Amino acid sequence: MGKTIITVDDAPTMRKMVAFTLRGAGHNVVEAGDGCEALASLKLRPVDLVITDVNMPNMDGIELTRQLRALSAFSRTPIILLTTESDPEKKNQGRAAGATGWITKPFSQEQLL
Repeated sequence: MGKTIITVDDAPTMRKMVAFTLRGAGHNVVEAGDGCEALASLKLRPVDLVITDVNMPNMDGIELTRQLRALSAFSRTPIILLTTESDPEKKNQGRAAGATGWITKPFSQEQLL
């Protein structure tokens, strides 16, 4: 049985590409356009995995990670940052916020899965 995964990215094409890959592997996918939208959605229904972009308007992925980690329902949920950022300082900020992993765009379907 597939897991429920949220993909958070301000680029609709990126969300669709990630969702296509995950759905093809049998997962249920929820999409959000930024951290604020994701946080609102996740407060209504927890997921098994969060995949979020770092650079987004309204609330970036690092702040989303911080806020999710502050909620007991998400203290152990894996959070992957999927981004074009390769700056070591950004990676450190992601780790400090509680991110589980980091995937740099562009990525392969195999890498995502």
